[in-house]
Amino acid sequence: MIQQFIELGQGYGDVYELCELIKTNEARFHHAFIFTSSKNDHTYASLAVALKPVGESKFMPIYICREGIPYNIEKRAKRIELFEEAVTALGRKANILEIKHSSIFSEEKLFYQYLIGILRLNHYIPPMY
Repeated sequence: MIQQFIELGQGYGDVYELCELIKTNEARFHHAFIFTSSKNDHTYASLAVALKPVGESKFMPIYICREGIPYNIEKRAKRIELFEEAVTALGRKANILEIKHSSIFSEEKLFYQYLIGILRLNHYIPPMY
C-alpha cells in the first residue's frame, strides 16, 4: 500500500476544500486527523483526511492542510470546528495526535515520511506491502 500526503495549503480557504473532499468521498473515508505541533511557544493544527484506495489501486491519498491554524484546546478555531462537523456528519471522529513541527525537518518529504511512520505504527493506515 502506498500512502502519500497531498498538501492543499496552510489551512485558510483550503479547509473548505478538505471538508468538501470528506463529504463527496464518504464511501472512501478512512480516518481524519488533527495533528498538533508547537513552534516558538505557539501551537498549530494540521487537518488531514485519509481516503481508501479506489478500486484495485494500492494508492491511499492523505489530504492535509498543514500548520496554518492556531490551536487552543479551550477555544477552537472556526476552521477546526468546520472540519470536525464534516467528520461528525459521517458518524466518525477526528483523531488528535501531537507531532513534531515540520520546521525541524530539513526537507518537507522527511516530515511526511515521519507522519506516515506514526500513522502506520498506530495502525491508522495499513502497512506497506
